[in-house]
Amino acid sequence: MSTTTQPIQLTPLAPTISTLTGRSTTTDRAPARTPATAAAASAAASAAASDPATAAATAGARTGASTRDPVRIAARLSPLLGLGISIALVWWGLQTGVLQSLENLQAFITSLGAWGPVAFLIASTASVIFPIVPGGLLVIAGPVLFGPVEGTVYNFVAVSTGSLLNFLIARHVGLALIERIFPAKTVEKFLGWTRSNHFTRAFALAIALPVAPDDLLCYIAGTTRMRWRTFVLIILLCKPWALIAYGLGVSALILQYLPW
Repeated sequence: MSTTTQPIQLTPLAPTISTLTGRSTTTDRAPARTPATAAAASAAASAAASDPATAAATAGARTGASTRDPVRIAARLSPLLGLGISIALVWWGLQTGVLQSLENLQAFITSLGAWGPVAFLIASTASVIFPIVPGGLLVIAGPVLFGPVEGTVYNFVAVSTGSLLNFLIARHVGLALIERIFPAKTVEKFLGWTRSNHFTRAFALAIALPVAPDDLLCYIAGTTRMRWRTFVLIILLCKPWALIAYGLGVSALILQYLPW
């Protein structure tokens, strides 16, 4: 006689355990990629890479999304807007005689009363946060409009306030906003500084010397582990030297060579 051995059917334990305990054994993790799915994904990637039309369409979609970004568009157009505003103010000053002499300009600022310093502080702080008008121009204008001492104090208050706000914004928003305002290559260049163990020292030196884009550096510092207290101390102790060297120095040269 021949006997036929039937295969033993093993019942999975997971349903039994789940039935007894009342708990599900499934997790929220994504299913593992099998060799078949991995091969399919690799084939799809290879096809996309070998097809120039597909690659161009993908790149075009990304470029189109970035060009339609309102923040990026505003960041690119703001220098032109600032230039237009500056040209309009110069034309108005020449027509009204305000810019015919330094005495006329300072008399006009004095006639504004408290609104003159307030408007200057708002414009200078805003230029540090968002580059509508180059901040360097306003730093030079401070000593010219209000005198060397008062103008430098106004510059310090405005630039320090804007720098602190940049750090605070970056601390809560991250790199997403920074990469939309500034060019990607510039951001990546200064992000390399953060990978150094001496970033804090390099940052303090850059703030003290008017040789680097302080507004961008303050944004980037907000994305690092730098403490708020450390950042405030660097701004308060190092920023005055840059403002004195740049603001007072350049404004003195301008006043020396302008026909006023």
